[in-house]
Amino acid sequence: MNVAIITGSAGLIGSEAAAYFAGRGFQVAGIDNDMRRYFFGKEASTAWNRKALEEKIKNYRHHNLDIRDHKGLEKVFARYGSDIKLVVHTAAQPSHDWAAREPLTDFTVNANGTLNLLEMTRRHSPKAVFIFTSTNKVYGDLPNALPLVEQQTRWELPAGHPFYNGIDETMSIDQSTHSLFGASKAAADILVQEYGRYFGMKTASFRGGCLTGPNHSGAMLHGFLAYLMKCCVTGGAYTVFGYKGKQVRDNIHSLDLVAAFDAFYRDPRWGEVYNIGGGRANSCSMLEAIALCEKIAGRKLKYIYSDRNRVGDHIWYISGLAKFQRHYPDWRQEYTLEDTLRQIHESGVGRWKA
Repeated sequence: MNVAIITGSAGLIGSEAAAYFAGRGFQVAGIDNDMRRYFFGKEASTAWNRKALEEKIKNYRHHNLDIRDHKGLEKVFARYGSDIKLVVHTAAQPSHDWAAREPLTDFTVNANGTLNLLEMTRRHSPKAVFIFTSTNKVYGDLPNALPLVEQQTRWELPAGHPFYNGIDETMSIDQSTHSLFGASKAAADILVQEYGRYFGMKTASFRGGCLTGPNHSGAMLHGFLAYLMKCCVTGGAYTVFGYKGKQVRDNIHSLDLVAAFDAFYRDPRWGEVYNIGGGRANSCSMLEAIALCEKIAGRKLKYIYSDRNRVGDHIWYISGLAKFQRHYPDWRQEYTLEDTLRQIHESGVGRWKA
């Protein structure tokens, strides 16, 4: 029996991974205690997605467990032992705004929780592939030092700049403002690398841009595309924070990201780091995202603008995909930004109005 342990299994990436690997014959052990509801309120709860997983996937077993619970994790990992072939760690406190409210909670979830999972894997299934969803926030605000040029709807790098097609893994993570969230994720990211390099485990940190898709329980502080579409559909007010609404992000569909995980699982390496996202082709500014949501939803968004940007926030970030594509040349993105937003709209309309 091949077992996949997936943390954050009722969340966006975790649920996509659960369905994907269950469909490939894995027995999936999902770990998720709906802490997203604690972070962002009832509207961000992933309970609906957990229920869908349990109803639709026969080879899925849910464990209502906090990743900080060392004894609880010990029981799960001991139960499956050497049958564990894959660990996909997506559970996290995901907001740099929220992290400042409860720094201890943020760090213990993101850093200590990751250490728990690495150690459980090393002790019970050291040959398993360990995949961690890291973040581009490990680079702090260093991308803001790039020579950006203001255009009509976005900030942009000049064509010909080495990072024009995306920031690669050579960018330093030092001497910058990360936000406390970025710091806790950087600690976890380094631990994942170290368990690969020091203990010879097959580990990878995927430093994501904006991860999105129809299973996202978007909230004001996290999941901007899903929350943006939700506000557009329901008439809720949206706040744009700073940079004239021209800040740029690249966006990757959750299924495309999980396909990248699968590529790594099938041909793993040790202690790797990959920047991963939608790349230039699937990048947009906040203003451009608003226009696209309005087009798809067929109605105007009510939004206000605040001059105050989020601490450590990026003005421009596009993921450089060259390293991952060089290592895994068969991987392709199947979904455009518009495809993804249309799926978010179709999936959310009934749920948001309920």
